[in-house]
Amino acid sequence: MASIPPQINCRAYAKINLGLRVTGKRTDGYHEICTVFHRIALFDEILLRPADDITVEATDPSLPSDETNICHAAALMLREMPGAGRGGAPPGVSIAITKRIPVGAGLGGGSADAAAVLRSLPALWGTSIPEEDLRGLALRLGSDVPFFLGNDSALGAGRGEALEYFRLDVPFAILLCTPPFQVSTRWAYSRVVPRPPERPDQEGLRSVLLRGASDPAFLREHLVNDFESPVFSEYPAIRSVKESMLRDGALFASMSGSGSSVYGFFHDTGAAGRAAASLNAPGFRTFITPPHFRV
Repeated sequence: MASIPPQINCRAYAKINLGLRVTGKRTDGYHEICTVFHRIALFDEILLRPADDITVEATDPSLPSDETNICHAAALMLREMPGAGRGGAPPGVSIAITKRIPVGAGLGGGSADAAAVLRSLPALWGTSIPEEDLRGLALRLGSDVPFFLGNDSALGAGRGEALEYFRLDVPFAILLCTPPFQVSTRWAYSRVVPRPPERPDQEGLRSVLLRGASDPAFLREHLVNDFESPVFSEYPAIRSVKESMLRDGALFASMSGSGSSVYGFFHDTGAAGRAAASLNAPGFRTFITPPHFRV
């Protein structure tokens, strides 16, 4: 039997949405989407240590530390699984989050953190959870949590939980800029206008991205985020970030998710760094992912 580690330190990487199409509204109140989830080099660190109960603390004071924290919810779900602990006593864990991914910025930071807990915590408790069960728990936590259980990029459909992983090599430096305010996902979905599904003769997102790696003009023509129209109207500062990146040499730029972060593709990190200097306004945060980054 494998030994139980005294603690586990893991990384939870942020994602960006490469294209995001809202294709309809479901009878359960959710929306049908089509997007490609892709990780960038920005990450939170999650430290798991044995404890008598489940506790959460984070370097970001805006994050809750009680049952409303998604990492606390993930640990509680795992504890309720059959065989979660040894000796009959409910296991506990101290979860310490070093928060670097901006909150409410369309980067999936909370979902990534929760997936890291789901993936790593069973080993601390000396048990294992079948992959299918982990995916079920992840989906209960949030529509994009299942994506973070894997490592590659993924085409996401349905609510975002119907995933097809594939290797995507992005040969560009990715400049990320997050304004000092959040966009409510609920509000954004209330304002977006669903578009009909693609016609069979139209290229899908995966094809667009694979071709666009060598043809940025094709990306600009075909890769769209349906949330941009309502969000840009309400938050012109986000539109200005995208426009600034394009003026400063971005080969392609887009909002991620429902905002507020915007990313741009640049030839190299030097070009991305020069563009970042133009976005150095109070409260705005920038981060550069090097070309060909892969977890």
